[in-house]
Amino acid sequence: MDIRAIQKAVGEAGFDGWLFCDFNNRDALAYRILGLDFQKYTSRRWFYLVPSSGEPIRLVSKVEPSRLDTLPGEKRTYLSWRDLSEELERMLSGRLVAMQYSPEDSIPYISIVDAGMVELVKAAGARVASSADLVQVFEAVIGEDGYRSHIEAGRIIHAIKDQAFALIGEHVRSGRDITEYEVQRFILRRFDEEGLDCMGEVPIVGVNGHPSDPHFEPTPENTVVIREGDTVLIDLWAKFAKPGSIFYDITWCGFVGTNPPDEYVRIFETVRDARKAAVSFVRERFARHQKCFGYEVDDACRSVVQASGWGDCFIHRTGHSIGVNVHGNGVNIDNLETRDLRMLVPGICFSVEPGIYLAGRMAVRSEIDVFIRKDGSVEVTGPEQESLILV
Repeated sequence: MDIRAIQKAVGEAGFDGWLFCDFNNRDALAYRILGLDFQKYTSRRWFYLVPSSGEPIRLVSKVEPSRLDTLPGEKRTYLSWRDLSEELERMLSGRLVAMQYSPEDSIPYISIVDAGMVELVKAAGARVASSADLVQVFEAVIGEDGYRSHIEAGRIIHAIKDQAFALIGEHVRSGRDITEYEVQRFILRRFDEEGLDCMGEVPIVGVNGHPSDPHFEPTPENTVVIREGDTVLIDLWAKFAKPGSIFYDITWCGFVGTNPPDEYVRIFETVRDARKAAVSFVRERFARHQKCFGYEVDDACRSVVQASGWGDCFIHRTGHSIGVNVHGNGVNIDNLETRDLRMLVPGICFSVEPGIYLAGRMAVRSEIDVFIRKDGSVEVTGPEQESLILV
């Protein structure tokens, strides 16, 4: 943890301080940002105020007086609820403080502090704002080591994706059955062999109408044999099983045969063009040194699908933050499920993954990962699918 860096960011954001607090190990973000041991149980409320300038303040229960001893700053204690209210007023009265709070739950990833806690802080005389942009700086900005781990994971994941499509082709051409579930298991075995970890989530392998459920998961009970003439979607994500590694997440589509249906080709080309429009929008904004917000990128992408007449079939946001978790805590490319007002900033990684889902029949999603370098250049961190894979 770098207190000076936090204070600098707090001041630049226009806040008087960033108030961290926790009870019962609810806020994993706070523990990571402050460098606290998340495995150590917290049975009493603690508060840590990092002001834009001056000494931080630790407020802890007399029952757990050493809970924040690893952090710098003045130490204060409370015993009763009355003591707590008085100490919070001393700490916070008249200040504008950022907390892990999101007005109207607009960014659920950040909306961790409960309504009662916000009421308690406001009763102490403070004004409360969202820490969403601060969290992005300290949670979602990727260092050089993380970036390298992302790139290397991507190289392996693209190879495994190619192997999975090839495996399908080999079985179909030789007349041997292979199911969606068996292809998924193949991908997971390859992850293990390459030292990759998908953190308990499993790849999506779906044919025809199955992936019209965007989060379809093949199981031994629902899986089907993949046959000639099937449309195929494979979505796979993983990172190296090492601390600090960054996920890589892609989706590619194919057809078992040489003559895919015209409708499938059309929806693929629409999704591909929408994906490109999103990346072009981000590149243009950064090239002009203009602000670029998550909701705007979603609009740029979604407008292409809407113009095609399939707008109602694009049923999720355009993309999500990528970090040590596959769905990270930075800006999402979203003006559908939420209106993400956070800015894209150098050092973040995110997906762009428009999709068209024709219920019960077929689906296309085309997913790439994008990284913004320190100089503002916008990098797609691996190959981009330009046409359907003919398996």
